[in-house]
Amino acid sequence: MKDFSNFLGLGIAGNFALHLDQAGEAEDFKDIITEDEAAPKGMFPFYLPCKIESSSKRPRPILSTYPLSCQKIQLPNEQVNVQAEPEVGLVCEIEYKDGLIAKITPTHFGAYNDCSIREAGREKISDKKNWGKDSKGIAQTLLSIDKFSQGGIMDKYTICSFLRRDSKLHAYGEDVELSGYSYFYEKLTEWITNQINTQEDFGPLEDIKAYIKACDYPTKALISIGATRYTPYGESTFLQRGDEVIVALYNRERYTLKDIQALLENEEYSDKELSILAQEVL
Repeated sequence: MKDFSNFLGLGIAGNFALHLDQAGEAEDFKDIITEDEAAPKGMFPFYLPCKIESSSKRPRPILSTYPLSCQKIQLPNEQVNVQAEPEVGLVCEIEYKDGLIAKITPTHFGAYNDCSIREAGREKISDKKNWGKDSKGIAQTLLSIDKFSQGGIMDKYTICSFLRRDSKLHAYGEDVELSGYSYFYEKLTEWITNQINTQEDFGPLEDIKAYIKACDYPTKALISIGATRYTPYGESTFLQRGDEVIVALYNRERYTLKDIQALLENEEYSDKELSILAQEVL
């Protein structure tokens, strides 16, 4: 798996209609007001490669624990419910000007699992996102982006997800085209740039630009752009040891959902036009 240890690890909350309600997190964002009703609610860090020890804004130490794996999810030691969150991860290059982000350029995309603790009362959304090693997932195979705009390769792609339990495959997240994201392409990168540059420490959100300074301005980031809606099964099912979580991005001009299900049933996870993340739950 590619090493992302020098990358900023950031996520977006509320970029797919109704997901926050399904996840029981809408209440956390009740005081977050957005100009556009469809806009995401904010951004959160899941991994921060900080280097400046004296920074007054240095994030909590757990956020500097590398959480990514392409093979497994390690459940927390505490007794809490955990859900997979199927989504798209973007590998991005970052340019800065005067200490703020000037430009974000996505270069690759892949299947991502923003695995999350489901527990009310945690102060920050990031408190639910990184509980240690192997608490997140990114596919081994990442796909090149020709252009992050309409007419590019991502127009052709769809995301689906499954949970294998007791040798049976269950649809976990809805099968949806990537264009189903509320904010996508240029609208998304413009929003991310503005959100990072202006987001304050308020409610479940944190001052990410201060964290970026503490990390000495990394020039690369892995950004998860929001979880899709769950199926009824996914909404009501938490992870157990022995499960296998599978998130798949596929080119629908070449594959149907039935094709993907057949491949996954047979544990066939390699194809140049597929990005498949399959993680054993431990």
